Amino acid sequence: MSIGANYTKYFPVSWEELHRNGRALAWRLMEKAPFKGVIAVTRGGLVPAAIVARELDIRHIDTVCIAAYRDDKSVGEANIIKGLNLPDDGEGWVIVDDLVDSGITARHVRKMVPKAHFATIYAKPKGLDQVDTFITEVSQDTWILFPWDQAPSFVKPIVEENRERS
Repeated sequence: MSIGANYTKYFPVSWEELHRNGRALAWRLMEKAPFKGVIAVTRGGLVPAAIVARELDIRHIDTVCIAAYRDDKSVGEANIIKGLNLPDDGEGWVIVDDLVDSGITARHVRKMVPKAHFATIYAKPKGLDQVDTFITEVSQDTWILFPWDQAPSFVKPIVEENRERS
């Protein structure tokens, strides 16, 4: 897979790192708890939402299903596959996603549940205004390579990659 036009580097994330950061997100959310439930933003938010729900002992889990990416490219707008219908504009709920990038997905979810708390593991500058809690900020030109999107393979040394770009 090649990096899309807007991305100049990969940030690979292992299962262990994702789990550790998911637990760190739960720690940060503890001060906002208790929550009525967790809203997982599919598909990327499913694993982090499961970790947060487990760590905060939340059994009520819902999903909002939105497609804003295809492979490593943003499609520019969100396709809402399954929306949400929660009382009180989602007050008392926490939305969990893997990352906020451009903010397109987050803006759509926020419209559905404007009073819910939005939490992500990773955040990029263009989407920061949409998220309430996050763990790690990464640059806008970085493609986060999640464990479900990768397989072991040979990697050239960084110095060789830099030579090829020059």
